[in-house]
Amino acid sequence: MPFSLTDLAMNYLSFRQQLSSFRIFSSKDIEMLIPGFNKMNLVNWQKKNYITKLRNGFYMFSGTPENELELYSIACKIYQPSYVSLETALNYYGLIPEGVFSVQSITTLKTSSFSNSTGVFNYYNLKKSAFSGYILLPGLQGAIKIASPEKAILDWMYLRAVIGAKEDFAHYRLNVNVMKELVDIEKMESLGGLFDSKKVLRCAGLLKAYIYDFV
Repeated sequence: MPFSLTDLAMNYLSFRQQLSSFRIFSSKDIEMLIPGFNKMNLVNWQKKNYITKLRNGFYMFSGTPENELELYSIACKIYQPSYVSLETALNYYGLIPEGVFSVQSITTLKTSSFSNSTGVFNYYNLKKSAFSGYILLPGLQGAIKIASPEKAILDWMYLRAVIGAKEDFAHYRLNVNVMKELVDIEKMESLGGLFDSKKVLRCAGLLKAYIYDFV
């Protein structure tokens, strides 16, 4: 039976009330809270711009994300397991000056990407043994997983950087002063063993030399 605008609004208000603790939610969240929910409501509410589809099975109540942490919350929610890392985390810690136009994350699932009205979310695969070294930040809806400064650097060196000598780090405009303040070199070297990669260990050694030789 077709919805009238009044019925649609009333159903939405009831739905919004029952999911009052959610900003981002999944089809599974709905099924747990509202058994027998008619999923056609989601299609209708998207047309009315009441909710935004983030990817198949994931939605948020409409409205511009309030800050970068809400974008990180979206990234962690719509593709699990994952944690924010790479250039996104490096920029968050002030280790690189450039803004990042997508949220970069690490996952044990296949490399993937999702684009929606809130932004672009890229995920890069690492083996399970290297899926570690993240910390938890308080979010509006549960904790946000983000790489520690040390792990963000290691993920970046493993997946992104092309380093043949310590001088090559200068091309990436790393903020060495912030790095000296935030990065625990011993911790970074210890986490580097998770990758079982000669490249990562070599780059970690070169970065250590670059940081301490920098004036």
